[in-house]
Amino acid sequence: MLTAMPPPPANHLNRDETPVRERGDACPGALRLHTADDGALARVRLPAGVLTARQAHSLAEAAERLGDGALHLTSRGNLQLRGLGAACGGPLAELLHGAGLLPAPRHERVRNIVASPFSGLDGRGTRDVQPLARELDALLCASERAAALSGRFLFALDDGRGDMAGLGADVTLRAAAVEDAHPGAPADREAAVVVAGGAAVRVPCADGPRTMLLAAEAFLDAAEASGTRAWRVAELPPGRGPSTSALLDRAAAAGIAAEAAPAPRPGPAVPPPAPGHRPPSAGRAASGGAPPGAAYVLAPLGRLTAAQWRAAADLADRRGTGELRATPWRGLVLPGLPARFLPALAEAGLVTDPASPWHGTGACIGRPGCAKALSDVRADATAAVSGTPGGGPPGELPVYWSGCERRCGHPHGARIDVVATGDGRYDLTVAGGTGPQPSPADHPDPPAAALPGLDPGRLAAALAAVRSAPAHHRPSTTK
Repeated sequence: MLTAMPPPPANHLNRDETPVRERGDACPGALRLHTADDGALARVRLPAGVLTARQAHSLAEAAERLGDGALHLTSRGNLQLRGLGAACGGPLAELLHGAGLLPAPRHERVRNIVASPFSGLDGRGTRDVQPLARELDALLCASERAAALSGRFLFALDDGRGDMAGLGADVTLRAAAVEDAHPGAPADREAAVVVAGGAAVRVPCADGPRTMLLAAEAFLDAAEASGTRAWRVAELPPGRGPSTSALLDRAAAAGIAAEAAPAPRPGPAVPPPAPGHRPPSAGRAASGGAPPGAAYVLAPLGRLTAAQWRAAADLADRRGTGELRATPWRGLVLPGLPARFLPALAEAGLVTDPASPWHGTGACIGRPGCAKALSDVRADATAAVSGTPGGGPPGELPVYWSGCERRCGHPHGARIDVVATGDGRYDLTVAGGTGPQPSPADHPDPPAAALPGLDPGRLAAALAAVRSAPAHHRPSTTK
């Protein structure tokens, strides 16, 4: 019988130093629960964000019967159940197993896979990577070695459009785009580039999932050799991460035809974003003719009631393809759903308006769910959004509200950080750069700056000013 395990002790680290850990990864899962102030928390992995309508109904049942009645989307396209009772572990595990959401219990926390959520639906991208994501998941579940990965290790598959860039993945596959081909040649739809830290190899697309697993195994070997017990590729000491030559050797031993690809930029294993790429806008029904198209909705702050979740699942089942895809931007793609059904989702309280101020607004759980939070950031974020007359300018920076300096769940890349400091005040900074593209050389950003200790009234005005300012006029921080 499947049972839930108690959470291991927390192990907080100085994030400015190479970690050397003595304990295992405490990242929660569906079987290893985390104890929060509002009850136990379970994180259910949804590889590539994909689930069936039947599975969605099972999750709604779990939220109502065992939890607080809500479902929370994460920045990796996974799902969290909160407010779970102390004795819920066994019933939850049985419910998830019956729904087919726990195919490999020993591997359930390492099934962290994101993939282009519109791949195969809108006619964009070089290749549909959803089948590759399913193959990678099967390989992970069958690999004894992969069970040693931490629950924080992330795989990403980009279909060539660049939407997975900026998510901080440890191993990324990008279906070859035009810029990957030889000068003057079209994109090779049968090739992919796999990136892991400083290693980058070009392989046949069909061998991409196997190469991704080889890269993860190379990371595990490097982490063991470094003595750090690192959880992520970026945590390895300089020069100790996977190398292109080592990955080429592993590919050759596995019978995979691979060649060196251009070295990635320093930093996490993320390919450069497509020029001007932004997260999708809610409400659009994507269609490129032959593909089935899709509708896209956002959940305010990533939270859906069981009723909202069921409304989406019912439409997906009756009017779509029977599938839902959770996105890293805390939204839901409903493949095959015509645009005429969007009003029903809007009536249920989901965001379908591409001009909604909810676009780009996120928050941690805050008070009262987290003991470390200094404020009810979700209530404050909702108040700020409610006072916004409309969406900001296209491409504006996302805003993330955090109850403390840990900034749990914050998005990667350029963003506005709003961090609670207590007494109803917040510090506001621009983190991770100043936008999806570097500032022009003739308009460099000013020295690092911040707007500290803002009360709610001043905070709303400061947010509006910073979001609408040109990139080279925004305050910034190096955090």
